[in-house]
Amino acid sequence: MAFRNAALAFGIVTLSFLTPGMALADDDKEKAAAVTEEDGKFLDKDGNPTFKIQADGTVDWYTFSGYRRYHSDCHVCHGPDGVGSSYAPALADSLKRLDYASFLSIVAEGRKNVGGGKENVMPAFGDNKNVYCYLDDIYIYLRARAVGAAPRGRPPKKADKPQGAKDYETSCMGG
Repeated sequence: MAFRNAALAFGIVTLSFLTPGMALADDDKEKAAAVTEEDGKFLDKDGNPTFKIQADGTVDWYTFSGYRRYHSDCHVCHGPDGVGSSYAPALADSLKRLDYASFLSIVAEGRKNVGGGKENVMPAFGDNKNVYCYLDDIYIYLRARAVGAAPRGRPPKKADKPQGAKDYETSCMGG
């Protein structure tokens, strides 16, 4: 599964550079709906990672893990629950228009925006295993926030950690 994830991420990032002018429609709950599941990870109809939240508020493992990982590494700049800050955008808004490949590329390679006399720099996290090994988790959590499926705050209930997540974590972290 680790090789599959790495190959998929490489292919998606490569595709994002081949199609830079493509405009994407805003994401919504319908587009983000889980249609398949692989080792406890849910995917939308296009094969992108997505969330699954039960009627009682129980979130899938990856959404919960994404919440935890986001708040350990990303919220310092992007604000709690992805709502933004005075110097970094609200990712809960950005993910409405940012596709999976672009998200992976920006987090891994960083980005610099200059406009209106102001320079914003997103550092590269491609070498930070505490971020890179959990990119899908962070994406899934922020996607759930972006489409209004997950409220602010810690999810009240979570699914158990699937074996696929345990295996990938061990592989990625070098354990």
